[in-house]
Amino acid sequence: MSNTIDTEEFRTLLTDERERLSKADKFLDDENPGTIEEELGEVGSGGTDNHLADTATATHDRELDAGIQEGVAQTLAEIDAALARIDAGTYGMCEMCDKPIGEERLRAIPWARFCIEDQRRVG
Repeated sequence: MSNTIDTEEFRTLLTDERERLSKADKFLDDENPGTIEEELGEVGSGGTDNHLADTATATHDRELDAGIQEGVAQTLAEIDAALARIDAGTYGMCEMCDKPIGEERLRAIPWARFCIEDQRRVG
């Protein structure tokens, strides 16, 4: 079944989102250049409750940033796969049922691999 969507429009959406996410990933890298110990400096080396709270906050913030970066990396991989599907001529086709993915869905999630019905099945 041929797909009649404007792949160049979606290529632009994908490359724009890729650039935005890459900048966000770099920002998080720049925000956390060293170890937690380096970030806390002398504050983290003591034993008072305030130092423990600072350490806990810094650890929590680092874990949040790491989770965000993991999500960014996963989405970047999905975007790269979608760009490869454009190049292969299979973009916009459900990987499960081979039916077209709705344009509304692709506008919301341009890297979508499944039609909405199959996405519900895979979770």
